[in-house]
Amino acid sequence: MKAVTSISQIAGLMADPKRSAMLWALIDGAARPADELAVMTGLTPSSVCAHLALLSAGGLIRLEARGRKRYFRLATPEVGAAVEALASVSVDARERRREARTVQLEIPLSMRRARRCGDHLGGELAADLYERLVLAGWLEGGEYQQVVSVEGRVQLAAIGLYIDALAPRQQRGCVICHCSEWSDQRPHLGGGLGQALLKLFIQSGWLREQEHSRALQISNFGLQQINRIARLPALQAG
Repeated sequence: MKAVTSISQIAGLMADPKRSAMLWALIDGAARPADELAVMTGLTPSSVCAHLALLSAGGLIRLEARGRKRYFRLATPEVGAAVEALASVSVDARERRREARTVQLEIPLSMRRARRCGDHLGGELAADLYERLVLAGWLEGGEYQQVVSVEGRVQLAAIGLYIDALAPRQQRGCVICHCSEWSDQRPHLGGGLGQALLKLFIQSGWLREQEHSRALQISNFGLQQINRIARLPALQAG
């Protein structure tokens, strides 16, 4: 029953649209002062302070004092994961419209472009890469039962990823998993291959992790290199 009580308490805190908006404003892992959160959520400073007190008491956010100013961030990565999971759940269209009228928040640009999604790469960069892998024929099969093609194995080996070396490590997952997320409703690559690609990108210095954030920084060179993977040649005009 302890788990049920915990779920009930957390759900109660997140149920208020204003508090949900504040948690969403902190989803990128950055620490923000109350006045900035007020601007981002469209709430009054007094309302923000009241909701921050409740979220802090409930263990969903934590306070960081920097001189005379107080900053707030999500308490743990698990809180962020819970907020993201709820954001990705589809709801009735009429309810969605009602919620949209209550609070409108933009997804942080850094989170839209590239971010950690569990142990693999998420965001628009990952969705674009997945789309190219499919179009180039590196992946084949149905949407939820894909495998790496012969061509894909050859091409991935050329950038240092060997599918046969990945497969034995997949005890609780799969080499290829179809994954979707709130920041970009298109699918991207999960599983062992998605994990290996993220590791390669970070080790190559193309992507860089940030402390207290799931957002990933992309170097200009890294963006060029990732965009070259499975890039189809441009069609020549006849």
